[in-house]
Amino acid sequence: MTTAPSPSMTKGPDGGAPRAKGLHADLSASVAVFLIALPLSLGIALATGAPLQAGLVAAAVGGIVAGRLGGAPLQVSGPTAGLTVVTAGLIQHYGWRTTCAITVLAGCCQLGLAFLRTARSALMVSPAIMHGMLAGIGVTIALAQLHIVLGGTPQSSAVANVLGLPAQLADLHPAALGVSALTLCVLLGWSRIPGRAGRALRKVPAALAAVATATAFAALAGLDLPRVDLPSWSSHALPELPQGPVLGLIAAVLTITLVGSVESLMSSVATDKLIATERGPGDRPPRADLDRELRGQGAANIASGLLGGLPVAAVAVRSAANVKSGAASRKSAMLHGLWVVLAAGLLVPVLDLIPLAALAALVLAVGLQVVSITHLRTVTRYREVLVYAATIVAVVLGGVLEGVAVGIAVAVALALHRLARTRITLDEVDGVHRVLARGQLTFLAVPRLSRVLNSIPHGAYVVVELDGSFIDHAAYEILQDWQDSHRAHGGSMELTGRAGAAISRGDHTRPTGTAPGTDTSTEPGHAFPTGSGQVPAGGSTAIGGAGGHRGEGRGPHHCCRPWTPWQNHCDHRAARTADHPVAPAAPTPETWGTATRTIPSAAGSPDASTAARRRPGAGQLANGISAFQRDTAPHVRDELARLAREGQRPSQLFLTCADSRLVTSMITASGPGDLFTVRNVGNLVPLPGAEATDDSVAAAIEYAVDVLKVDSITVCGHSGCGAMQALLNSHPGAPMTPLRRWLRHGLPSLERMASRHHAWARIAGRLPADAVEQLCLTNVVQQLEHLRAHESVARRLAEGTLELHGMYFHVGEAQAYLLSEGEDFFDCRVFDSVGQNA
Repeated sequence: MTTAPSPSMTKGPDGGAPRAKGLHADLSASVAVFLIALPLSLGIALATGAPLQAGLVAAAVGGIVAGRLGGAPLQVSGPTAGLTVVTAGLIQHYGWRTTCAITVLAGCCQLGLAFLRTARSALMVSPAIMHGMLAGIGVTIALAQLHIVLGGTPQSSAVANVLGLPAQLADLHPAALGVSALTLCVLLGWSRIPGRAGRALRKVPAALAAVATATAFAALAGLDLPRVDLPSWSSHALPELPQGPVLGLIAAVLTITLVGSVESLMSSVATDKLIATERGPGDRPPRADLDRELRGQGAANIASGLLGGLPVAAVAVRSAANVKSGAASRKSAMLHGLWVVLAAGLLVPVLDLIPLAALAALVLAVGLQVVSITHLRTVTRYREVLVYAATIVAVVLGGVLEGVAVGIAVAVALALHRLARTRITLDEVDGVHRVLARGQLTFLAVPRLSRVLNSIPHGAYVVVELDGSFIDHAAYEILQDWQDSHRAHGGSMELTGRAGAAISRGDHTRPTGTAPGTDTSTEPGHAFPTGSGQVPAGGSTAIGGAGGHRGEGRGPHHCCRPWTPWQNHCDHRAARTADHPVAPAAPTPETWGTATRTIPSAAGSPDASTAARRRPGAGQLANGISAFQRDTAPHVRDELARLAREGQRPSQLFLTCADSRLVTSMITASGPGDLFTVRNVGNLVPLPGAEATDDSVAAAIEYAVDVLKVDSITVCGHSGCGAMQALLNSHPGAPMTPLRRWLRHGLPSLERMASRHHAWARIAGRLPADAVEQLCLTNVVQQLEHLRAHESVARRLAEGTLELHGMYFHVGEAQAYLLSEGEDFFDCRVFDSVGQNA
């Protein structure tokens, strides 16, 4: 529960912590980041083959310039592993001074892209390509640094490094290998030191501890090893005018621009996510302004290149350390840059003691960490392993720009393959010829579709089921022409969506379950209605309920289409309000919903009209009932009679909010007997034994699980939930009402959203729009945890006979999202959209 800050505590300029404690937090965080940045900057400079001072220059400029001008207040920039391979190649090809000039030109390009406001366009590139690019860079770095770890010298390419490994292994240098092994052992084991001593030691960054331990060991043992050699700053090399082929220089500038920009923008998004996880709503800086961040990175690259430094980009490791160390504003990043400047001037004698093998081992570990198993699991889940692997291989063999180009080409080819992959089958059951087209129906599928349709005999009854989301003009024409020809020969055709939802009939009869006057024609170039016949399984992206009964041998029934009478009511309501305008009630601050509408009515019988004149509320209800009896009851009467005889056998318990905009039967395409539904304010599940608990929800859960034996339970939240808004705006001193007592069951969701110990929740492909949406998503995850605390649910879960699902419905988009299994590469719980990739 949030509380308003005291009037005496003034917010800082970045919207972060109050000034009273902000400077102290920034000082503490800047020291922690500096201790990480110092050895990494030297190691990355060593890996590129640049002068070691160049790493310190880039770290200082990234902290001061990008920290001051960037759009992500808590992000830290400097030399990064993602640019190591590119920079190393440029130095080998053009020399160091020309590489500095290329860095300046890349910064100018970033400024131009920022002023064109193209920053968000970089996020449109497939994550599989971006992570494949970084993984390929990590592999290349690791192969190069392995030679230094073994006491040798890296080759000019990854392939040469692999081919040279046997000779290097035959000529080991024990001293270098021992120092590198010690560095890696300390680096990997530092966070695992147990007990109180471990907690105290872990305040020192692992990278600094590893390099310091290896340096002390080499000095005490008197080992003869190559060490850091920082020459006088008076001889520091500055840029010169670029020399070489123009096309080659342009490609080099574009490569630095692309890799640096994408890595910085991805880091900005990740930093925003980390801040939302670590901080409460009142202790967060503004979200990253990506165009401003790109301007800051461009200015930093111009300054770094002019001063003889490495290319600059945002660094995820340092940004995470900055956030977790409690930084309150951009001053922490700027101070870290100042500490680097002081260290470069005052600590040269100490830095000269560091063995190069220790820095190589540190960079080797950083390169291997870029190849993330979490990323691999994510691209596997989204079936993009081919794109990921192709990008890695191309980056390692050809280079970064070539690797990204190959990754984009493979991604486009894979998308076209999925678009063109349409499976068309023909079955005959009881004289009915059923044509099933799975996938998008485009001109590429026309030859197969025509061949299948022409194999059907004249005069037959045909059902064409389109199990996709798009039909283009060519496919529409072939269907229309064949339908006309088939009808001319005495046949009939019905066109249906997924699972048999009728779209149109070739005999011009009204499809079952369609209101009179409803247009059921299909137009080319448009999506056609779909509805699944499966209850969602864990992690799946299909939802429905029309076929969700457990009874065998019973096909999906579509006579009950709940949106049909509702739409009919709306049509009649429009006519009624035109004759008798009704002023809507004015919204008040206590109104939970974000939209208001009149209760649906229909042109009913004279009795209903008389009732409407007597009592408007009763009349509207009578009109709705009259429309049901007239339009829907004849279609569902047999099904309801069967359910009355056999009893209800729902396949799932559906627990959702009482919000009037959430029509469960409509968004799940379910009918009578499919869902056992529980609705309350905020879709809350009180914990067993909680104070002021509500046994009605627990009783419904017990009845559904133990008596009805449902197969799954779904908790469904929605956008614009008034209960979540009320939780965010609640104040401790407000009087306790029934509503406030009930909303106390949502406090764990509020605490979860502010906690650093729980995974963040988001919608696939974007961040939450605001704090309300973030809490709505988090509340679904939290209520699933509450469900697991109920004895009957826990028992069925242990037996493996029950599944729990999370769902989120965005009202404004009319889009459903299902909670996927596990977490993504940002450790988020992700809600995947449903029905977008049919």
